[in-house]
Amino acid sequence: MTHPLTELAELVQANIREIPDYPSPGVLFRDITPLLANGPAFGALVDALAEHYDGRVDAVAGLESRGFILAAPLALHLGVGMITVRKAGKLPGPVIGVDYALEYGTARMELRPDTIHDGQRILIIDDVLATGGTARASVDLVERAGGKVMGLAMLMELLDLGGRSRLEGYDVESVLAY
Repeated sequence: MTHPLTELAELVQANIREIPDYPSPGVLFRDITPLLANGPAFGALVDALAEHYDGRVDAVAGLESRGFILAAPLALHLGVGMITVRKAGKLPGPVIGVDYALEYGTARMELRPDTIHDGQRILIIDDVLATGGTARASVDLVERAGGKVMGLAMLMELLDLGGRSRLEGYDVESVLAY
C-alpha cells in the first residue's frame, strides 16, 4: 500500500516553483506560493493530511510563518485547535522559549504554554525541514508545555542538510524530499 503522503508528492511537486540563486547565489529556492494559489491542489493537500492524522492529534502546531498557512486549515479540518510557535518577541506573554543555533549565531522560538494542555497530542507542521533547528526547538517547547509530540509533518525536506537527525525518536513525515 502506498503511503498517503507520498501519493501527494506529484501533485505538490507540480505546484512548486523553483527559483535558482535565490536568496543568494547557489541556492535553489522552492516557492510554495503556486501551490497555495491553486485551490484544488491546496485543498487536496489539506484533505490528505487530515485523513492521515484524523483521530491521532488534539492540536496542530504551526511554525512561523509558512507553517501557519498549513496548520490553520488542517486544524480546522480536523476539528482541533491550532498552536502558534513564533519567533522571539512576537507573542504577548507569558511565553516559554528555546534558543537554537544558526550557521552564524542563534535564534529563538517561543510559544504560550497555556495554549497546550498536559498530555495533549500535538502534530508539528512546517513547510521545510532543513537543518532541523526550528523543528527541534518546537519539539522542546511543546514538551516543556506538557504536550506530547505525535509527529512532525513537513511539506519538503532538504536531505543534504540532515535535519531529520536532530529529531530521532519522533515520527517525521515529508511529502517531498530533495
